[in-house]
Amino acid sequence: MKSKNVQLTTIKETFLNREPGAENDYHFFGILVPIVAKDDGVHLLYEVRGSDLDRQPGEICFPGGALEPGETMKECAVRETCEELGIREEDIDVIAQLDTIYTTNNFAMVCYLGVIDEQVVENMKVNEVEVADTYMVPVSFFIDNPPQVYENTFVPVIDEEFPFDKVTGGEPYKWRGGKAQVPVYDEYEGHVLWGLTARITKRFIDVLTERKGEDV
Repeated sequence: MKSKNVQLTTIKETFLNREPGAENDYHFFGILVPIVAKDDGVHLLYEVRGSDLDRQPGEICFPGGALEPGETMKECAVRETCEELGIREEDIDVIAQLDTIYTTNNFAMVCYLGVIDEQVVENMKVNEVEVADTYMVPVSFFIDNPPQVYENTFVPVIDEEFPFDKVTGGEPYKWRGGKAQVPVYDEYEGHVLWGLTARITKRFIDVLTERKGEDV
């Protein structure tokens, strides 16, 4: 299509029913934060990633994965949870969408809060390739034991061939760096929760404890 032939009708037809997305180098993941009600209170369910996985083997995570064509973020979170924990879609009661967590490497973690019955957890058959183990932590533990939060700073590395002569201000241009918080929780029954999963957990706990004047 030549630029001189672009008409308003063409633009309208192109964008009217288009599903908004993101830049090609941005990746979306659907994440489920599973909560399990037990006699001693409400717990969060975590996975220990399989030791033979290419990415982050042995680390702690919530169930979830990359968005597939044609599915919603909620459907993605539920599908991945079912595949990883060996449970059924009807075993998950998604009660809310949580805040989205963004990373410095162009990942967006779209999080959902879902209730799974304790009996289902006791009988689940996990995908042993992806999940080495699972464990639960009382929500009260995170409320009573806030994490130590560290801040990492990221400095831009500029392409050596960048055309500074064409941009406003020229060289040196004041590029903006980035920062990322890295929470680290106290050990709980041999597990240390930190990093991205700790960020998701901390945000959940922060929202919960912001209910001023109400018991949590």
